[in-house]
Amino acid sequence: MTVLVLALALLSGPTLAAPAQWQAVATTAGSTVEIDKSRISRLSGGKTAAWTRLTLDHPVLDFENQIRYTTVQALNHYDCAAGSFITQQRVYLLENRAQITEKVADKRQIKAKPDSFDARLMDEVCKPRNPGEMQQAAARAARQAAAANADAPRAMHAEMVSVADAAPARRSMQVADKPRLFELPVIDKSKAEDPYKGINSAPAPAPAPPAKPAAPPPAAKALPPPPAVRPTPRKAEPAPVQELTRQQRELQMATSGPRKAAPRKPPPEEPAPPAQSFENVRWGYAGLGAPENWAKLHPNYALCGTGKRQSPIDIRGGIKVDLEPIRFDYRNTLFRITDTGHTIQVDVAEGSTITVTGRVYRLQGFEFHHPAEVRINGKPFDMALHLMHKDYDNNMAIIVVLLKRGDENPLIQALWNHMPLEVGMDVTPPDVAIDLAKLLPVGREYYTHMGSLTTPPCTENVMWMVFKEPLRISPEQIAIFARLYPNNARPLQPVNDRLIKESR
Repeated sequence: MTVLVLALALLSGPTLAAPAQWQAVATTAGSTVEIDKSRISRLSGGKTAAWTRLTLDHPVLDFENQIRYTTVQALNHYDCAAGSFITQQRVYLLENRAQITEKVADKRQIKAKPDSFDARLMDEVCKPRNPGEMQQAAARAARQAAAANADAPRAMHAEMVSVADAAPARRSMQVADKPRLFELPVIDKSKAEDPYKGINSAPAPAPAPPAKPAAPPPAAKALPPPPAVRPTPRKAEPAPVQELTRQQRELQMATSGPRKAAPRKPPPEEPAPPAQSFENVRWGYAGLGAPENWAKLHPNYALCGTGKRQSPIDIRGGIKVDLEPIRFDYRNTLFRITDTGHTIQVDVAEGSTITVTGRVYRLQGFEFHHPAEVRINGKPFDMALHLMHKDYDNNMAIIVVLLKRGDENPLIQALWNHMPLEVGMDVTPPDVAIDLAKLLPVGREYYTHMGSLTTPPCTENVMWMVFKEPLRISPEQIAIFARLYPNNARPLQPVNDRLIKESR
């Protein structure tokens, strides 16, 4: 379930009266986020104030204030250096065009997460607005570049010896402290001695001694007879090849086996098929958009293939401890039910919360899966509903209620009665409220572990809490959902080394 958190800022003085200049910063299906370029001002302490606006194509229910609004404007103080903001004020535009202003009492510092709408708004707010700020930004960039260059290695030419510093006879450039390969000696032509004497040549003959009187030649001696020449033996002629008799061939076959057949030529390699294109493929549970291809559909879905804390998992081998009870503050609420094309999703009004591990999480809504995505010690379940929560720091917590065959559940039947007729449609019953507490089993023991969203973008660092006791619904109620979504469950993911705890 996608939840949009919009950050806003407080402007000071008469700038509120300036005509608005709304500029779109981000647009998604059903909503547009804008910033008022005319109401951005610098405050003391390095902070910036700005107005932003969220416009929806359908009304949102606010149960606590009993209003339905389509647009909300807001103010924030942005701390550009820290990458955070504090919400100061909100202005709601109701369906009847009336406006309600809300002063934010709980002014918390919120960190803008990368690639979020808050981060895009902050990028626009923190841009230089005048020549002075542009000069300051340029000066900061120059200081950063100078600091980076100070740590860079020296250029090669600073370590080389120039031609003027080399020996006069060499006239060549060489790198300092490195030996030259195949270096020849320097020739000094003032000396008659050959500088290459002794290199790859025979020794020079010694000078002849002084001439002496010639002595009479000695008497001739008889030469020894020449050695007898032995004739070179001729190579033996190869014996003629004789044809084997049938008996000899049979004997050869019996002792050495049949002759090996000549090796066959391998068949020609078939050209590799072209790479599959996933452009414009929508994620789902079958075909090209199936879970095994989610990571290939969009760069933002990379965690679906590389994450180490992915969900769902087969819950087994948990350690039994005294887990803190989950404190529920669920209220009766109006609702909007939507067929998203992936599941049946129910959005509820604000005001319902849970408290666990010292944090308060707000219920955003819930959705259904068939079959249940998680398993308990290998055991599957017919269906499951996921209750989606967020705290004020945008940390997510999902409570899983397992569903099994049994008696008819009145609350589930009320939802099925208002199920949309088409994918993409939503229904908001004007006078039907549901008691969210009836979505919970009587027993509140649970398993808990860290995981991820089970749909793209597979965001991690999500706290999962799975009730041990299932809730019963009728076979007919299961069949109604299964007719729309026979399988909208992501396959089990590796547990890896994560810790699982359970109530004892």
